[in-house]
Amino acid sequence: MYPVITLKPGKEESILRHHPWVFSGAIASLPDGLEEGDYVTVADSRGSVLGFGHYQIGSITVRLLEFGTDRMPDDFFFHRLNNAATLRRTLGLIRPDNNCFRLVHGEGDFLPGLVVDIYGDTAVMQAHSPGMHFERNRIAEALTRLPGISIRNVYYKSETTLPFKARLDPHNDYIIGSFDGNIAIENGLQFNIDWLKGQKTGFFVDQRENRALLERFAKDRTVLNMFCYTGGFSVYAMRGGAKSVDSVDSSAKAAALTDANIALNFPDDPRHTTHAVDAFKFLADMEPDRYDLIVLDPPAFAKHRSALKNGLIGYRKLNAKAFEKIRSGGLLFTFSCSQVVSREAFRLAVFSAAAKSGRKVRVLHQLTQPADHPFDISHPEGEYLKGLILYVE
Repeated sequence: MYPVITLKPGKEESILRHHPWVFSGAIASLPDGLEEGDYVTVADSRGSVLGFGHYQIGSITVRLLEFGTDRMPDDFFFHRLNNAATLRRTLGLIRPDNNCFRLVHGEGDFLPGLVVDIYGDTAVMQAHSPGMHFERNRIAEALTRLPGISIRNVYYKSETTLPFKARLDPHNDYIIGSFDGNIAIENGLQFNIDWLKGQKTGFFVDQRENRALLERFAKDRTVLNMFCYTGGFSVYAMRGGAKSVDSVDSSAKAAALTDANIALNFPDDPRHTTHAVDAFKFLADMEPDRYDLIVLDPPAFAKHRSALKNGLIGYRKLNAKAFEKIRSGGLLFTFSCSQVVSREAFRLAVFSAAAKSGRKVRVLHQLTQPADHPFDISHPEGEYLKGLILYVE
């Protein structure tokens, strides 16, 4: 048995419902000598075993890996990874015209603190907990053994995702293999993936299905893709037959990556233009009625609950400006990736902006994260991406 963390009376209820987090306020006693990332057993106030997981200092003190036992099965990580891979095969994501997807989505794949994205034969791994950081080599080795997925390279990218208080000093580097190309295929389109220096794991795979939906609406429309990053929505709009596409990002590097992805799929196509400028300034300065399809996919305006109020104000202002400028009969694709912003709060922010604009607005689709970003029904915190497609008269 691992060192035992005992809970206060009555604090086991959420764990009995298989919520994977044990909060510091629920703990009655900690064993001496615990280190960040240690395996621990969690027991209720009567001593009954509730499960085991990784210990860390902070509000979330334990991330549970298994319930009702204190024994890790043989080859635990391989079996969890293989189950995740089986789900992706069931979803039809592993095929010749699509070799990029999320293989592990933390708690949604019963591996809390771990994210793994696949880009061709390279797996990009991120640890969000010290426990997963210490298991990185074992996880990387298991990834290369998965049937039906040929992973030759495993890149570890956790310098910005691990809790700084743990003082782990992680370094981004290849655990297995090396760099041998960075082009991946999503729904038949090619993308340069910058996992070495790009945001997250290098590409926002969570917008794949929403990009495909935009492609259906893009024909003959004048498209504005705000906060474009790698230009994913822009590439899909081009394939969908858009009349013209403008991509906007404050990062010159992101703008260059967007240009590279457009050129990869539509060389010398005059329909696309990139603007490396501040998105809010671009919206404020642009002429009304220029665009009849606008994409608002900003970075998280509220990463913590303390920033929630200001984040909602940001969403209202951003969407209000889009409602003010979009052409009559236009479509607005608007998103929030802030986990602390609920679906209801985001809708209210957008609806408030619509009401203030005086435009008639109808909801065509309510959007979310794709199936390779599942969330456990016992862990609703795993639902983070929300979006709307709006028809503006």
